[in-house]
Amino acid sequence: MRTAVQLDVAPADRPAEHGGSWSGAVVRVLLAWAGLFLLTFREWTRMAHQWWNIDTYSHILLIPAIIAWLVWLQRDELRKIRPSAGWIGFVWLIVGLAVWLAGRTLDINLIAQAGTLAAFQGAAIAVIGGRASLVLAFPLFYSSFLVPFGDEIIPQLQAITAHITTWLTVASGIETVSDGIYIDTPAGLFIVAEACSGVKFLIAMVTLGILVAHACFTSWNRRLWFLLACVVVPIVANGVRAWATIFIAQYVGAEAAGSFDHIVYGWFFFGIVIALVLGVAWRWFERDPEDAGFTAQEAAAFPVIERFDGAPASARVALAIVTALIAFAVLVRLV
Repeated sequence: MRTAVQLDVAPADRPAEHGGSWSGAVVRVLLAWAGLFLLTFREWTRMAHQWWNIDTYSHILLIPAIIAWLVWLQRDELRKIRPSAGWIGFVWLIVGLAVWLAGRTLDINLIAQAGTLAAFQGAAIAVIGGRASLVLAFPLFYSSFLVPFGDEIIPQLQAITAHITTWLTVASGIETVSDGIYIDTPAGLFIVAEACSGVKFLIAMVTLGILVAHACFTSWNRRLWFLLACVVVPIVANGVRAWATIFIAQYVGAEAAGSFDHIVYGWFFFGIVIALVLGVAWRWFERDPEDAGFTAQEAAAFPVIERFDGAPASARVALAIVTALIAFAVLVRLV
């Protein structure tokens, strides 16, 4: 005899019911996030400062809009699912709060901020359930890029840029003496400074590349090749840009070449790199962004989701547990 498996997916022509309405779920998520925001206010203010005042992270200002767009694309699938307590979310929430506490204790911003985002993700999963979280898996994951990171690799990028620049300078017939990030030529001494490392373009390109890899590809092989291009092309292009500055300086002087560099080295240059990478990859795109992500039927078919998701009515209990965990984190922090 064939065993029937009931999938907790509401038909597309009627909304979720029995205490599992999306209007109520959205309110509960916002309430949970409000409590977490108050708890992690210092981390959000520091992240916002970096987004707004540091060029390396200015691209992050676009990520909330991108996340909203990704959620909007999944709206029809979400209507087919009854929000319920997602017990897996509590584990992720606890991990996030533990990492946040560790970061606060050690006074390491990156750790505290990473824990903050994990806590927000866990709270959302706990309140809306595993099925809905699978449908929103990529937006939830992509929210991790709200954490500013990348300054840690600046020295390595400076060294790589210096090597590429020196090689191109010598290859172009210019007398060159190099020592690490210092490149001495007849037109003057050039230094591959932190601002010239290309870190902001690399981080922004990888952030964009992960979005495109998810939205436009289905093959993991093509995704990996595309992401490799998103790493290699900006690094090489930055080395070419630095070489071009030195090359021009041999004819117009270092000051004039520096002015040229300031014009080219900006989002105009990054726009050219984006156009190059996307233009080459375009012919291999496999789907439209609207088709990306799990469907409600696929999410409901996961056995582990069936085991760890609660009943729709338990969503209110989920909010109470989230609130209790936040209160416990407050007490631990005060102690």
